[in-house]
Amino acid sequence: MADRRAEDNAAVSGQPQKTIADFDPPVKPKRNKYAFACAILASMTSILLGYDIGVMSGAVIYIKKDLKVSDVEIEVLVGILNLYSLIGSAAAGRTSDWIGRRYTIVLAGAIFFAGALLMGFAPNYAFLMFGRFVAGIGVGYALMIAPVYTAEVSPASSRGFLTSFPEVFINAGILFGYVSNYGFSKLPTHLGWRLMLGVGAIPSIFLAVGVLAMPESPRWLVMQGRLGDARKVLDKTSDSLEESKLRLGEIKEAAGIPEHCNDDIVEVKKRSQGQEVWKELLLRPTPAVRHILMCAVGLHFFQQASGIDAVVLYSPRIFEKAGIKGADRILLCTVAVGFVKTVFILVATFLLDRIGRRPLLLTSVAGMVFTLASLGLGLTIIDHNEEKIMWAIALSLTMVLAYVAFFSIGMGPITWVYSSEIFPLQLRAQGCSIGVAVNRVVSGVLSMTFISLYKAITIGGAFFLFAAIAAVGWTFFFTMLPETQGRTLEDMEVLFGKFYRWRKANALLKQKKQVDHGDGNNNPNNPQIQLGTRGLAN
Repeated sequence: MADRRAEDNAAVSGQPQKTIADFDPPVKPKRNKYAFACAILASMTSILLGYDIGVMSGAVIYIKKDLKVSDVEIEVLVGILNLYSLIGSAAAGRTSDWIGRRYTIVLAGAIFFAGALLMGFAPNYAFLMFGRFVAGIGVGYALMIAPVYTAEVSPASSRGFLTSFPEVFINAGILFGYVSNYGFSKLPTHLGWRLMLGVGAIPSIFLAVGVLAMPESPRWLVMQGRLGDARKVLDKTSDSLEESKLRLGEIKEAAGIPEHCNDDIVEVKKRSQGQEVWKELLLRPTPAVRHILMCAVGLHFFQQASGIDAVVLYSPRIFEKAGIKGADRILLCTVAVGFVKTVFILVATFLLDRIGRRPLLLTSVAGMVFTLASLGLGLTIIDHNEEKIMWAIALSLTMVLAYVAFFSIGMGPITWVYSSEIFPLQLRAQGCSIGVAVNRVVSGVLSMTFISLYKAITIGGAFFLFAAIAAVGWTFFFTMLPETQGRTLEDMEVLFGKFYRWRKANALLKQKKQVDHGDGNNNPNNPQIQLGTRGLAN
């Protein structure tokens, strides 16, 4: 009787009878190796910026001796690349929409290759500045296109992990730059710094070869009307064929292609020279787009305004102020900074899709506030005492390492992951380029004024200022940034638009998902559930 009743219920519901196994937690999909390889190749462009940051911190010691330049000229030399990169990031949005994400990555590598060679062969300060100009344009292209491509090719189940790769490679580049400084420091002064800078051209060669194995972004292919090609890429980069179909449907909807249209080649309405995109972003944005833009700009601003480039670019001066003597010891300390930064960014990549963006970001920034304040205290005590105070020196060194660790575990990668995944498809390239522009402007201003700043308010005072800025950033993030873990890229406009009241929209969105998919939480083959992660259920 009971068996017949169970069979009748199953027949009525139209579903097969459930077993105990059906109530097991959904099986997490295996890491998509093809998407993993694509993310690595695209993110290699970011190693160019990282290497330049790391190597320049030590190279300026020898450039100052060889070319007899002042502290102001050193500030300009170090920081000007960030402003030059604005040209590249401003052009990257339109370029990537025109020639595609993949060939924009090739262009970034080629430009930086030329800039690195020019810097390596520079006979004087003016020629060196020209090399920085060329390299800066390449860096601007690389910074914008790497996270955009990676976000567009990644399945949502590992999007945070894969989109954090550009930051991983920036940190790897910084470490290589520090090691290069130490390795070439034994050479004659006039030769050592030129090799430090010139070796930066090598990664560009590997990038040019590797890009041949990369597919084009499926979202760019859809925007060009190449649905057949996009479908092939999505089949390879998705966790399942069901997810591939779901992603294609969402991209088609965002691009304005009818759902029933499944031809390999279709006609897509083009925007007139990108003017409509900028109007939607800046002149008449919807509440959702305005909220998204505020979050992206805020993230990029506070990432740089909290002093990371001051620590990374001027770490030899900070260690010297902290009481470390001798160029070899100072450069070895910078290698330690690069090592810690790289290790903790690797830790962050595995936590992004498990813990979520918000918890990591808020923990990271809170740690940065504490370590910056402690570093300011240690440096102030050292600055006001003629004798060596060992505990203050140890505190300063420890806080520098702790600061870069806290930065790398959240603020560093999440800025790029978050800002690349929240913009709607049609606005993504230009929206991300605005974020990169803000990032580079703030970084450039900070890099070009840090020496003058710490001379004006003491080096301890400079880090107290950075701690205060980071505290303001924590408040902004806590108030304005919703959790995006487990959301599809085309889902973001529903989540954004309520500003500080975003939690209500998040609850409504979760409720809608539950209604739409019924008991899909118990179905491990449900593609929508596989797009998410455990964080949404918490």
